[in-house]
Amino acid sequence: MLKKYFSKKIVEAGCDEAGRGCLAGPVFAAAVILPKSFHHPLLNDSKQVSEQDRYTLRPIIEEHAIAWAVAMLDNEEIDRINILKASFKAMHMAIDQLACRPELLLIDGHIFPPYFGIVHECVIGGDAIYAPIAAASILAKTYRDDFMNKKHLEFPDYKWDENKGYATKSHRESIKLHGLTPLHRKTFGICKELTLSTQ
Repeated sequence: MLKKYFSKKIVEAGCDEAGRGCLAGPVFAAAVILPKSFHHPLLNDSKQVSEQDRYTLRPIIEEHAIAWAVAMLDNEEIDRINILKASFKAMHMAIDQLACRPELLLIDGHIFPPYFGIVHECVIGGDAIYAPIAAASILAKTYRDDFMNKKHLEFPDYKWDENKGYATKSHRESIKLHGLTPLHRKTFGICKELTLSTQ
């Protein structure tokens, strides 16, 4: 069962990202402040929740959250500053948009560049431990999936409706067959190899 909070006495925001390891598309991040009493039996790390349940949870999280926000950084920015910095920047951007300022940030992961004026706590596997981080993981994942589903209509050969830009075998084969799109990350895996080979 997920822990509802790190500290009962202060306002906490859970933060997580989605799309860090993809070959194509942006990275999305979310920040969520939940009521300390919030509980939903389906809520968990987005990777452990079915697609249907993720989309069931999203409006529930948005309706009951004290504040929530989602931000994204595109593939060009990822290539420019690297994916780790892009993930952190997207989290900072999501925190910037919160209607209520948290006193503590609960971060999924082991490192995080400080957000000015707010202390943070890094939690490895935090999206499966704390409800606010799990909620952020659900929002980041579903909003990114929506983005990739929409882009699939423009680039159907890459099956982004199925792989969401991750490095599946079929995605890598599609890249070899059809080349790179403007949404591919040129510093990642096979995309980097193809970019270097054409220079």
